[in-house]
Amino acid sequence: MSFLEEVKTRRSVRAFDGNYPSDDVINELKEYAENITNPYGVNVRFVFLDAKENNLSSPVLSGEKLYVSAVVKKEEHMEEAYGYAFQKLLMKAHQLGLGTVWIGGTMPRDKFETASGLKDGEFMPCMSPLGVTAAKMSVKEVLMRKGVKADTRKSFEELFYNGSFATPITESASMGMGLHDALEVVRLAPSAVNKQPWRIVIEDNKAHFFEAHDKGYITPDYDLQKIDIGIALYNFEAQLLSEGRKPVLSCDKPDVAAPEGMDFVATYSF
Repeated sequence: MSFLEEVKTRRSVRAFDGNYPSDDVINELKEYAENITNPYGVNVRFVFLDAKENNLSSPVLSGEKLYVSAVVKKEEHMEEAYGYAFQKLLMKAHQLGLGTVWIGGTMPRDKFETASGLKDGEFMPCMSPLGVTAAKMSVKEVLMRKGVKADTRKSFEELFYNGSFATPITESASMGMGLHDALEVVRLAPSAVNKQPWRIVIEDNKAHFFEAHDKGYITPDYDLQKIDIGIALYNFEAQLLSEGRKPVLSCDKPDVAAPEGMDFVATYSF
């Protein structure tokens, strides 16, 4: 399966079959997690948590037996690195047949932080359950997906631009540019409450990523929507790599005028 197909077939899962995932699968995922890096060189550590042993649960989940949390220290670019690294892990989990969902708020945070063994200066913005997807969605899951319009995404023209924010890129135009699949995996990426805060301006062989801010997503410790941008960065890079290209990340601010409430995050050259 191509990376684009993996992105298309993955969805957020909140109802599981009630069984513990196989040891072979979890051991493979744990080994993979130990070797995950990110373009920023920020250390993101993963903690696998047994629900019963740690007395953990979430009001929006059912049937889960295992979780994975991601922990990071406060430093420059920690959010982007966090989103990138955790998305890489969750896409691997999808490849292994596991259901996952980004959980950033609907959990007893103090219990998950304690179980994750947070040290001074560390934060645990998100966690995800790990398990086999239930044969049928729960009523709660159906309602939640409907509430955030989980199966819909903004159009190409709302997210992607050519040269400046004055010129939207249509889906057909993206094909002519040779960037359709790379932009599509960004468009389909998960985000907090499906806000899709990423905007990309294509300039020659560069993709400038911007964050379109919504109120209520910046905590005293981190910016949840910047974590979303990290997710988008991973998807974009992974798709380009799958096509044999060599994307390189930089944080040099481009000479692109951004609308109010939108901030530059990073650029991929490819």
